[in-house]
Order: sequence, then C-alpha cells, then structure tokens
Amino acid sequence: MLRATDQNLWVAEQPFRYFGLGIGTRMTVVRLGSDELVVISPIQVSEALAGELDALGTVAHIIAPNLYHYRFAAECKAAYPGATFWATAGLRVKRPELAIDRAICHRQGFANAADAVSPWPGLEYLFFDGFKTLAPSGPDPLEEWVFFHSASRTLILTDTAFCFDESFPWLTQLVTKVGGGYKYLSPSLLERVATTEKAKVKAAVEQVLGWDFERVIVGHGRVVDRDGKAQFKRGYENFLGCSLR
Repeated sequence: MLRATDQNLWVAEQPFRYFGLGIGTRMTVVRLGSDELVVISPIQVSEALAGELDALGTVAHIIAPNLYHYRFAAECKAAYPGATFWATAGLRVKRPELAIDRAICHRQGFANAADAVSPWPGLEYLFFDGFKTLAPSGPDPLEEWVFFHSASRTLILTDTAFCFDESFPWLTQLVTKVGGGYKYLSPSLLERVATTEKAKVKAAVEQVLGWDFERVIVGHGRVVDRDGKAQFKRGYENFLGCSLR
C-alpha cells in the first residue's frame, strides 16, 4: 500500500467519499534520521500496511493535522501505543474521547527552522490561520497545520488545496472543474464560500511560499511532482484575488 515518493517519504491512499463525491484520502509517512516514522493523517491500518510501516522503521509520531482528518488516528495509536499522538488543539474540544497525547502548539510565525525547533527534525510546520470550509452546519474552521520536508523539497497539505484529474470519478471531475482543484492546486468551492478572514490566509500563504518546495502532497487528489510552488501560488492568487510575493 505504501508508495515511495522520495527518499524517506511515502504515501498511501484509500477510498473516501465526501458530500457524495469520490475524492479518496491520503496518508503521508516521513522517516526521520533516527528511523522514527511520522504518520500524517493516518488511513485505516490494515495488517499489510502495518507490516510495511514496521519494515521502514518505528512509528513514533501520529499526527491529526486538522479538525477533519482524525478518523483513523485512534486506530493507528492503538496499533502503535508507544507513538505520540499529536493533534491540532481544537480536536480535544471537538472529540474529547480521543486520547491525544500532545497538541501542536500555536506560536508566532515560524515558517523557517530558525524560528522554532520542530519536534520532528527535518520536518517543519506552520499553522494555516483563518482557513475555513463549508460544513453541513455552516462555515467551520479547519484549524490546519501544513508541513515541509526540506530534504525532498516537499510541501505536505491536507485540505489546504486539492488537485484532481481524470483518474477520479466523472462527477468529482465535473464538480472540481466548476469549483476549483481540477488539474491544478486550489482550494475548493467549499473553502471559497466559507473563508472570510483572507488577510490571515494571505499571511499564512506567504509563509508557505517562504519554503523551497517543488512537490506538493495533498490529502485528496493527485500528488503534484513538478512546479508545485508555482501552482500553489497561482491557486491562492485566484482564491484571494491578489498578487502574492
């Protein structure tokens, strides 16, 4: 199930439907220098997947990176009880039954390693402030953290942007052609409608653009292997209606 995208970097996918659309979902695995594994947005842990993870190293960190991608985190923690279960802070309120070990801390801007010491050496992170999605109950904060694997020049997102193509069901293609995220990196129509604090989002995007990345791994859609930074910038310029540096 695991697919290598670069040295010490893997992804795995499984089917997933949202609002009736087949969008799939993706887990990212990063191996640190200590052979510890960081699992971001875990999918269902089958016996086969667990065997592949164990062959790579020790699962030491499990991350629920926003308020929506936590469904299989508890299952992953049960499979690897020695791992630290990290989550965005609001998940403790949304899902108090989850045995979260540590919240990912909010700090002043730290797009560069010099600004904060990462608990995952080689994996930088920042809070994508102001970003919301449209839930059945109305606009809902995503409270998302995004990550940068510097060794492979890879940006790791969850719901910050999407990139679907012809490999997805025809209805998913149709909706994303209209709403955004078809064959280019972009937030979807749900985020366009729900997000009003665009000054905060702009500041977060500009921090992301401070990273030197080429590849972009998204939680839903295809992995963008080339020109990821240019695509991300263009998608958010369209979303925000302004130029970005």
